[in-house]
Amino acid sequence: MATVYRAKDLRHRRDVAIKVLHPHVASMIGPHRFLREIEIAARLNHPHILPLHDSGEADGYLYYVMPLVAGGSVRNRMAREGQLPIDEAVGIARQVAAALEFAHTRGVIHRDMKPENILLYEGEAMVADFGIALAAETDVRLTETGLTLGTPAYMSPEQSLGDEPVDRRSDVYSLACVLFEMLAGEPPFSGTTARSVLTKRLTDPAPSVRRLRPAIPSVVNQALAAALAAVPSDRPATAAEFSERLVRPANGADRPSSVAVLPFVDMNADPENEFFADGITEDVIAHLSKVRALHVISRTSVMPFKGGNLSVGEIGARLGVSALLEGSVRRVGQRVRIVAQLIDARTDRHLWAETYDRQLSDIFAIQSEVALHIADALRATLSPEERSRIAAKPTRNVEAYQLYLKGRHCLVRYTEEGLRQAIAFFDRAIELDKDYALAWTGLATAHFELARGQGGGAGRPSEEYRRAKAAAARALDLDDNLAEAHCVQGALLYSSEFDWAGAEAEFERAIEIDPGNADAFDMYGQMLSAIGRSEDAIRAVKRARELDPLAHRSDLVTELVRAGRYDEAIESARELMEFDPRDPRAWALQGWALMLGGRVGEGLPFLERAAALDPGNTMFLAQLGEAFGMAGRMAEARAMRDRLEAMAEARYVSPYHLAYVYTGLGETEKAIDLLTEACEERGGAIQGIAGSFLFIGLRSHPRFKALLQRMNLPIRPD
Repeated sequence: MATVYRAKDLRHRRDVAIKVLHPHVASMIGPHRFLREIEIAARLNHPHILPLHDSGEADGYLYYVMPLVAGGSVRNRMAREGQLPIDEAVGIARQVAAALEFAHTRGVIHRDMKPENILLYEGEAMVADFGIALAAETDVRLTETGLTLGTPAYMSPEQSLGDEPVDRRSDVYSLACVLFEMLAGEPPFSGTTARSVLTKRLTDPAPSVRRLRPAIPSVVNQALAAALAAVPSDRPATAAEFSERLVRPANGADRPSSVAVLPFVDMNADPENEFFADGITEDVIAHLSKVRALHVISRTSVMPFKGGNLSVGEIGARLGVSALLEGSVRRVGQRVRIVAQLIDARTDRHLWAETYDRQLSDIFAIQSEVALHIADALRATLSPEERSRIAAKPTRNVEAYQLYLKGRHCLVRYTEEGLRQAIAFFDRAIELDKDYALAWTGLATAHFELARGQGGGAGRPSEEYRRAKAAAARALDLDDNLAEAHCVQGALLYSSEFDWAGAEAEFERAIEIDPGNADAFDMYGQMLSAIGRSEDAIRAVKRARELDPLAHRSDLVTELVRAGRYDEAIESARELMEFDPRDPRAWALQGWALMLGGRVGEGLPFLERAAALDPGNTMFLAQLGEAFGMAGRMAEARAMRDRLEAMAEARYVSPYHLAYVYTGLGETEKAIDLLTEACEERGGAIQGIAGSFLFIGLRSHPRFKALLQRMNLPIRPD
């Protein structure tokens, strides 16, 4: 119907897309009808509807102006990948359904729902072209020569025939065709001509998408079958109903499919045993995450509810889940008593409960049974491979297991002391069981965190990376199906080897094994950001937040700042500070978003607050020094430089952090000298310098570009 041009809006200094209708279409519609329908569409203000900036007529050409969406359409995505991941395809369809429902309630039917009209912007679906098909419908009909087969492939039977008015159920049918193709890699009905497609649609039953992709959940298959009914009255009455059917059966006998495991209560009331209850919580989460049919909230998001007094419904709403597992642990000598109960967060109804009173040596069997019972209670279908993985014992030495739990308990503090203690516990666990793959993985993770500067940047990277790589290699030798091991291996490959392709393969393997692993998506996103794939990075980090709603918040803000989306970053950082006022990263990111957005005076106090919250952390001190230089407060910048160099005489200070201050002072050569030194020793976050907002002023320097080439990183335009 139209040709689309990329253009520059000179008045507002922004890139836009201009869609110009083909002359024969424009002549049939006429300018008055076109502008009237466009005016209706322009009033649709919804997060998943692409807004209209402008429209008009010029020399007989009818046009309208939209934002330029760089992510491409669902059609582009399917052309690259074929079948889309099931969860992602269903998520896109539900976002589109929300847009359609909004428009339908305002009397607007889309009439041209197809993959080309669903744009993807940072993982979010945006529906385009509302009102255009309505403007054309009275004149442009489905014929053998009038329209391309791209549109007829998604038209409802009643719209194709044109013998009766269409309503919202026509859009539901078209959306179902799109979802079917996203899942199966081909449309539900196909043929060599428009008439043959229409004939099949009217005479053949709707095909089963599971015939082409058996892994599709039955609830999705049933929803598609209903939405593809030839008779409108047999379809879901609204887009909202279709969206709901994609996640819950229509017969009302549904069970929730998303679950959060709340921290198990330590009934011993002994702080020394706290690690054991927390460990049980984490292991049950890990087991449930192996079930692809379940959406399981990760550890970081459930731990803040430890010891709280919120109701089940309130916690379920905050975490976005429909079921919660509560439990308690009592350990006396070599016996352990675990009580667990699964509750529907929406109705407060108990779905399952059980008490286990056994020997401590049975702890792994108890965890497996809890996970399997929950999956059964939620009616989640498990493959034989999933059952086998849940039943596997990580070690046969219970004492080694308890040491591993203590190590993990220390690890997640992410302080230097905590990481050193974790290493000691993991080492002792390995002494008792040299084939304990999870303990080797924990050891690799702790050394990696020290190498990349956690705990204030006091670990010397070269030695920490050496130990981390040896431990990760041992873990993978013992268990190649351990997602956590592939995740840390991917992080090591890109951080210490600058092997971006190898790292991506490891992250993809980790996600394939455990698609519910939030940390894998988060670290994958950081790697993608380093190599300049900003949109993919933001999508991965957003997925990490979906899996772990209260975690990975600052990583998303970081990616927004790196992408230059300062207004969004400011808002996200503000939410982060409200959530945890003592998080120095939140304050620092807010400061940088303000400063880089041109509000230097407003941003500097936030960076001062970040440094005050974590006074021994050289990263925040160095960033404050750079900010002083940018603000013209050179004496304070030099004082911070002197302070950090004095600290370096007593402890390790990363040259990467010192490079911040010299960049702020305008001493470019010295800054690049320090970055080169950091590259040699793999210090700080050196792997991310290509897109770092802290080194924007160095990007045009030939030595900086040479350093990027040495690290196999892309060179950004000056």
